[in-house]
Amino acid sequence: MDMQNDFDRLLFFEHARKTAEATYAKSPLDADNLTRWGGALLELSQFQSVPESKKMIQDAISKLEEALQVNSTRHDTLWCLGNAHTSLAFLTLDQDEAKVYFDKATSYFEQAVAEDPGNELYAKSLEVAAKAPEIHKEIHKSGLAQEAVAAGPSSSSGGMKSSKKKKTSDLKYDIFGWIILAVGIVAWVGFAKTHMPPPPPPPR
Repeated sequence: MDMQNDFDRLLFFEHARKTAEATYAKSPLDADNLTRWGGALLELSQFQSVPESKKMIQDAISKLEEALQVNSTRHDTLWCLGNAHTSLAFLTLDQDEAKVYFDKATSYFEQAVAEDPGNELYAKSLEVAAKAPEIHKEIHKSGLAQEAVAAGPSSSSGGMKSSKKKKTSDLKYDIFGWIILAVGIVAWVGFAKTHMPPPPPPPR
């Protein structure tokens, strides 16, 4: 059941990415489209190996920054940028480098809250961001993160190796957890407004 949900989400966000790319060719200054494109890339990043995830998140950041150039006070774009930098931080082994990403994330969350003070999701993200560096430290202290970064995408070979990869892959999903769910909610809602065929219901 979960695998089916993951597959549905993968198809949905891949379609969303392609739609955003096509829209961008016709309307490069559409901040709404750029934000949806960045959100779709963030969602798709969780289905990749860690190096590919990082590349995709960087791509998402560049789209979201482009959206901010069009509209610098757009709160959902600021919030997505906070999520993107948090994701990058968790995928970064070096503590100092990760701290730079966490600081950027906090700054974007603060700006999002300032632009839309009544938004509970933004406030919660800012609250969780304050705890994120400590969670990062614990993960790396346990050595689990190194395993997750070292594990490549799952191949068709079975046995204990693939079971270990599954474990590290599960860890990556846990790390993304709240970020991906939140980005997913915004992206599902955003794309539903753009006259696309109705998507399957998002996983809870």
